[in-house]
Amino acid sequence: EFKNVQFAYQAPNWILNDLNFTVAAGETVALVGPTGSGKTSIISILNRLYPYQAGQILLDGVLIQDYALDRLRASIGVVLQDVFLFADTIYNNITLNNPTISREEVLAAAKKIGVHDFIMSLPDNYDFDVKERGVMLSSGQRQLIAFLRAFVSNPSILILDEATSSIDTYSEELIQRATETITKGRTSIVIAHRLATIVNADKIVVMDKGLIVEQGTHQELVNKTTGYYKNLYDSQFSVAN
Repeated sequence: EFKNVQFAYQAPNWILNDLNFTVAAGETVALVGPTGSGKTSIISILNRLYPYQAGQILLDGVLIQDYALDRLRASIGVVLQDVFLFADTIYNNITLNNPTISREEVLAAAKKIGVHDFIMSLPDNYDFDVKERGVMLSSGQRQLIAFLRAFVSNPSILILDEATSSIDTYSEELIQRATETITKGRTSIVIAHRLATIVNADKIVVMDKGLIVEQGTHQELVNKTTGYYKNLYDSQFSVAN
């Protein structure tokens, strides 16, 4: 829950202004809005990368400042737009050398989210060395590995910074399937760039200049005669067609 949250990298230039919204357990909430509206800042302060100046952020009714930092971050899985892979095997990039994650768990998770066949098509399969920053893989393939990494860590809260604008159609379809699988029944926050990918979200929070301008389901928001989300959706839909 975000209650009257104020945040600025340098006060008084507020990035988030009196922010109020909740994400229920098991719910998927999408954040929508132009660049600079404050979407990524929400991720940063939730992970305590930066302190917020006013208001409260609570997880299960407890202020995030009251959690041990390692416990807080271990409970939040984040898939960012810019995926970082180490110069190592696909398997080690997925598990991050966590000995509690077995190979059987990795294979089962890969099959569940539809990534297994792609990995098996590579030389050495799960032992394929992706080299520094994953240069041996396409941007879409790196994104899929990041999804699998988040999935096997089994976080309580999942945050996805959607990145499908510069990848091929095949990878986009796999990422869409992976998104649906790993968010199902899991408390999730999705930063959405392509609105078609979040039409099934439980709630859509529309932001502009650090303020929430609309909230509701996709159907509720597009049914408005005029509205920020409806205009955004209509413009993307007309471009797509």
